[in-house]
Amino acid sequence: MTIKIVLIAAVVLVALAMLRGHGERHQALRRLGLAAFAALAVASIIQPDWLTWLALRLGVGRGADLLLYALIVVFFSYVATRHMRDRRVDRQLTALARRLALLEAPPPRPAWVEPSAGPGGTASGGAAASAGPGGTASGGAAASESARGSGPA
Repeated sequence: MTIKIVLIAAVVLVALAMLRGHGERHQALRRLGLAAFAALAVASIIQPDWLTWLALRLGVGRGADLLLYALIVVFFSYVATRHMRDRRVDRQLTALARRLALLEAPPPRPAWVEPSAGPGGTASGGAAASAGPGGTASGGAAASESARGSGPA
């Protein structure tokens, strides 16, 4: 019965810790928890009977079972932490994508420009429709050079 209370308390504490946030204090508590877990793991390797003794005091039959229960709690905390981190990264990525889309968006057209306007800015095509072979209305410099005969043949 004691192990059930300890496991339920551990799960509730991990869940509450994950809900609290991701500040410096939260990270310090996670690091302290990891250090305590590592110290208990080393102690159980050096003196395996200690883990069995602790398991019997908590109402678990074997030390290996107690270790399994502890790993389940640690895994739960890892999954919860990873989920929170992924949500935060998703929000940051969405904000960056929106900002990039706004920066790369074409400038808005003025209200006086018609949607079907051609390259000259009017619906009839403007000056571009009467342009000669040089791309200008007068035929451009290339047309006047070829008329003089000094241009390439």
